[in-house]
This record gives sequence, C-alpha cells and structure tokens, in this order.
Amino acid sequence: MNDPSSTRLTGPGSLPDPVFIETAPVCEVDPERRFGSLGRAFGADVLDVLARSHVVVAGIGGVGSWAVEALARSAVGRLTLVDMDHVAESNINRQVHALDSTLGQSKVHAMAERVAQINPLCQVVSLDDFVTPDNVQTTIPPGADVVLDCTDHLHAKVAMVLCARSRQQSLIVCGAAGGKTDALSLRRGDLRDATHDPLLARLRQTLRKQHGYASARGRRIAPMGVSVLWLEQPVTRPDKLEGGSALACAGYGSLVTVTASMGLAAAAFAIERISAKAE
Repeated sequence: MNDPSSTRLTGPGSLPDPVFIETAPVCEVDPERRFGSLGRAFGADVLDVLARSHVVVAGIGGVGSWAVEALARSAVGRLTLVDMDHVAESNINRQVHALDSTLGQSKVHAMAERVAQINPLCQVVSLDDFVTPDNVQTTIPPGADVVLDCTDHLHAKVAMVLCARSRQQSLIVCGAAGGKTDALSLRRGDLRDATHDPLLARLRQTLRKQHGYASARGRRIAPMGVSVLWLEQPVTRPDKLEGGSALACAGYGSLVTVTASMGLAAAAFAIERISAKAE
C-alpha cells in the first residue's frame, strides 16, 4: 500500500492528469511526547500548569503572530487572539501566518488554524476586533493568566495597562519594531527605563499626565510597574513616511528577525509567569 501522505499521479502519457493528494489522518496527541521537553526545562509539573493556563494576545501581526506560535508550541491550554486585520501580501516578510494560502483571511482565523496544527488540545478564542478603551473589559478576559500587548496603537496600550492595573493582571507591553534592524538590542524592563521608542515614550507620558503613574520625585524616578519590551536602537527613518505619521507602522521598514525576536520574548515572559506556579 502506498504511503497515504504521498502524491499519486494518474493518467496516460508523459503529461499526467490532475494530481490527487491524500493526507494522512491527524495522529492522536501525546502531550508528554510532544511537549515533554518543557518539563525537563521547568519541572515535572509544568505541563499540567501550562495546559490549564490562559494567555491573551492582542495584535496578531509581526510581533503577536510569533508570540502565539511560541505559546502554542509551549503547551498553553487556552489562547484568546484579538485583531480585526486581514492577512495582506505585505505581511509575508515578517508574520508567521502570512502565506499565499492565507491572503485575505482574518489574522485571528489564520492563526487559529495554525495553532490547531501545532497543538489540537489548545482551545482558541478568536476575537475579530481591535482593543479600545470602550471594549477592553470584554476583549481582555479577566480570568486570563497573562496578557501580551502586541498592538501598535497608543489608545489600545493605555486601555490594556489601566485594565491590567485594576485587575492585578500580568501584562507585558511590546514597543515598536518598525525602523529597527538589530534584534540583539532587545531589552525587557520597566516602562520608566525604555529608550529609543517614540510609542513607549508617548505611553509613558500619557500614563503620567493623565492617569497618575509615577513620575520624577526629586532626583529619583520611581518605577511605573509596567513591564515592556523595547529595542535600544535609534529608529531608521525612511525618506518618506506613509501617512505622514512618525508612528505609522506602514511607514517604517520591518524585519522578521526583529519582530519575531520581540514576539518570542513576549511569549517567554508569559511562560515564565505561568511556569512559576509549578514551583
């Protein structure tokens, strides 16, 4: 019997008739075999803890798609994906779900299908929406263990920071990856310390001026209590920005080596927080 995953060509002559491809049935998932290396890294109980965990990823683009990929490959049991955008050809250079076969699909749908191929046991909730101050309480589930902000809109970031503070919910905010080329300049720390990032600078200013977050006290600047990722590298500005905005995502060059690194670092933050419960 032929291998069911092989391609069979039928028809007479040198030019075959249409190609028929049979795919093998999906195998049963053995979590220990598939994800057991996590237990060897974090401890024997971590797989059970990860399987019960819930992570929200807001923004399923150049950063968020790679974060979701890493979380799915790390046995996280429940993912909520939030984005209203669709896969475009311009996304192919840096977004893991962007393929010829997914062009035009909603990003949350394309990513959910990919997760199902990695970990069929993972429950995925796809929200075809953007996070706003008006809907943050419903788009970000209160029971989630960790929230990853992979958006590039200031108002969404402010809303998620305020929501997380009110709930005492773990959150990490990703800075801008556009216009950056050095993945090794990636840093993680308090929002107070982020540099070379106009978007995070505006977030910091907004939280201090409008929402009472810590600012300079004499010669000391207090931590703000907001975990962020940023690239400590000057922005490379193109000759002309699309839309004329200094923060326009479409205006800067973007590299998968940079966006993926930030997304994987965001996922690492979530896995660290979750795995700590197994200790």
